[in-house]
Amino acid sequence: MTASHVLLVRLAAPLQSWGVASRFSHRDSHVRPTKSAVIGLCAAALGRDRTDPVDDLAALVFGVRADHPGTPIRDYHTVGAGRFPLRPRDVITDHRRAAAVAKSMEAADGPGFGHHELAGWYGAPKKITTDPVSGTLVSAELSRAAMITERWYLSDAAFVVGLQHEDPALLEKISYALEHPKRLLWLGRKSCPPSGTLAAEILPGTVATVFAAKHLLPGPDGPDTSGRRPWAWIQAPSGTRGAVQVNDQPVSFDPALRSHATRWETRTRITIAPTATDWDIIP
Repeated sequence: MTASHVLLVRLAAPLQSWGVASRFSHRDSHVRPTKSAVIGLCAAALGRDRTDPVDDLAALVFGVRADHPGTPIRDYHTVGAGRFPLRPRDVITDHRRAAAVAKSMEAADGPGFGHHELAGWYGAPKKITTDPVSGTLVSAELSRAAMITERWYLSDAAFVVGLQHEDPALLEKISYALEHPKRLLWLGRKSCPPSGTLAAEILPGTVATVFAAKHLLPGPDGPDTSGRRPWAWIQAPSGTRGAVQVNDQPVSFDPALRSHATRWETRTRITIAPTATDWDIIP
């Protein structure tokens, strides 16, 4: 039987967000990174397109250790409504705005643009369509009420991800790509870039044994010597006692065919071994 190896990946940043069932008005975050998100991160680092197959990456055994779970925070947004001063392009490209504001502009003293508003008209164009009169692109929605959205993040969190495979060459390739990515990387959302080192090292063993062989990641106040036993979620074979189903096994990231399958995982406390090694990383 071929021995397994594990690539350790450090996921830390001021903000992370691992959406599970996000929609426009409510964008949630899981309490930990998902396998789908991490595989997508690796695929982006390797320079793969969304339509490229990810079977080799999806075959990795996945685990995540919550060294610093972070604090959930909510970002409250209001989008739309209000009025905005007209710009030259608003009048040039939309004859409806030009006709509506013509009288006030003719009667005004001083600068013409940037000082006129249209009551009840939404300033930023939405739902762009072709105008049947002029043939230009105009907004199909001139006014609307404000939309309220909320976005959830994990603040000051730090996780260790383990990617297990029998081929160390594949893990080496992923490790190099994470430190020399061909595409921009982020931790769940584009507003959450990773900080410091991502790829740590490749060690022989399973995700569980390697997690026990590494100290906790340093926190904001330095090395964590509290002796805590962090929680870890580790992929397991189907039917493993105590395992639960998780629907985040990536099948395809193709926007037209995006799909996931079910996998199994266990939740366990990790006891850090007395012989555990420290981290050689850039925080």
